[in-house]
Amino acid sequence: MSEPKLVAAKAEASSIGDNRLPGTRPARDPINPYVLLFFMLVAAAVATWVAPAGEFSRTVSNGVSFVVPNSLTWMPQHGVLPGAVFVALAQGMTKSAPIIFLILFTGGALAVLEATGAVRSTLNAIVRREASSELTTLVIVSVVFSLFGTLGVVNNSVVAFVPIGLLLAESLELPREIGAGMIYLGTYSGFNTAILNPVTTGLSQRLAGLPMFSGMSFRFVVYLVFVLATVVFLIARTRAYRRTREANAAGSPRVVARQSSPERLRSRHLLIVGILIVCLAVFVYGASSRHWAETEMTATFLVVAIASGIVGGIGPSKLADTFLSGCARLIHGALIVGAAQSVSIVLSSGKILDPIINMLAGMLAPLSPTLAAIGMFLSAALMHVGISSGSGESAVLVPIFAPLGDALHLTRQVSVQAVLLGEGFVNCFNPTSGVLMAVLATSGISYSRWVRFVAPLLLVWFVICVVALAIGVAIHWGPF
Repeated sequence: MSEPKLVAAKAEASSIGDNRLPGTRPARDPINPYVLLFFMLVAAAVATWVAPAGEFSRTVSNGVSFVVPNSLTWMPQHGVLPGAVFVALAQGMTKSAPIIFLILFTGGALAVLEATGAVRSTLNAIVRREASSELTTLVIVSVVFSLFGTLGVVNNSVVAFVPIGLLLAESLELPREIGAGMIYLGTYSGFNTAILNPVTTGLSQRLAGLPMFSGMSFRFVVYLVFVLATVVFLIARTRAYRRTREANAAGSPRVVARQSSPERLRSRHLLIVGILIVCLAVFVYGASSRHWAETEMTATFLVVAIASGIVGGIGPSKLADTFLSGCARLIHGALIVGAAQSVSIVLSSGKILDPIINMLAGMLAPLSPTLAAIGMFLSAALMHVGISSGSGESAVLVPIFAPLGDALHLTRQVSVQAVLLGEGFVNCFNPTSGVLMAVLATSGISYSRWVRFVAPLLLVWFVICVVALAIGVAIHWGPF
C-alpha cells in the first residue's frame, strides 16, 4: 500500500474507532469500575468500625418492612471483618442473579440478531430514509423510554435495551454516549417522577397514607419538563458533535471511509424485527398487568434468540455458539451489578445506615418548609448511594420523613415527592448503582467520561427538582 493511502487508512480507523463528543479527553487508562467499587466496598467496611451502630424498629405488612419513626436503638459496633467483605461480594452476586442473567441473555439475543443482519439492515434503511431522521430518532426513542420509566415498566431492565441504542448511534455515526443516553437518560427522565410506578410512587404514597397515585396532574407537568430538558440536551450534544466533526474535516485532508454496501432489507429481516417487537410488547404488557420483572424478560430474550435464529436460517449449533459468544461479550457489564450490590450489603450488615438516616432527619427539623423539602430531597439522594433500591429506600425514609414533614408544615405529597426525586436524580451518576455501572460497562464508556457527558443535564435536573419542590410547598400540594 502506498504511503498516502496508508496514512488515509490510519486516519479513517482513528476517526471510526474514536467517536467522541467535543470537549472530551482521550481515554487514558480510566480506572476500572470494579476497582472503583472495591475501594468503595472497603471504605464502607472501614466505616462500620468508626460510625455508631444502631437500628430502627420495623414492622412487616404485606411483605414490606416499615420503619417505626423515633425508634432508633443504639447497639455495640458491628464492624465488618475483612473476610466478610468478600462474602458480601458473593452475596451481592447471588442477590443480583436475575439482573445478571438478564444482561447475559440480552447479549446472547443481540448477537443472534446481529448474525441475521436484521437489526443493522433495518436501522440502515431507517437512517437513509430522510435527512431529519436523526433528530426524529432522538426524540422518539427518548420519549418512548421516558414513558416506560414513568410507568415502571422498564427500570433495572433498561440495561437490556442499551445495546439497541448503541446500534442506533452507530447507524447515525454518533458517539456511544448519545446511544446510551437515548435509552438510559430517557428512561430515568420518566423515572424521576414515576407517575404510575407502583414500586416507587405507589409504595411511597401507601407508606405516607396518601391515596394511590394522587397528585398526578402536577407530577405529569414535572415529568414533561424532565423529558423536554433531556431531549434538548441530547439534541444539543448531537449538534455540537456534528459541528466539531465538520470543523475537523474542513481543516484536514478529506478521508473517504470505506462504505461496505449494507445488506438489502429483506422480508425475513422484517419478520425477525417483527418477532422482536412482538416479544417486547408482550413483556411490556406482562410488566404492567402481571408484575413481570427481570426473570420473565430473560425468558423473553431467549425466545427472541431462538425464533430469530430459526427465521434467519442459522443452524442449531451455530445458534448456540453465537448466543454464548454474545453472553461472553457482556460478562463484564453483568457481574458489576453484583459488585455494586455488595456495598449496600456491607452498610446494612454494619448497622450504620439507620443512624445516618436518623442524623439527617435531625438536621432537617429546624428548617423552614421549603428548605426542609429541599433537605429531604438532598438526604434521599445521599442515602440512595447506600440504598440502591428505590422501593427499599422508600420503605426506610418515608415513614420517617412523613411525620417529620407534618411537624414542618409540609404536605405528605411534597415529602413523598422529595424522596422520589432524590432517588431518581442520583441514579444517573451513582457509582454504587449496579444498573448504571452495567450500562457503562456494556457501552464501553468509563465512569469519568460519562459524568463529564451528563453533568450539564444533571445541573438542569437539579434545578427542576428544587423548583418543583418549592412550587409544591407554595401550592400546598395535596390532597394532604
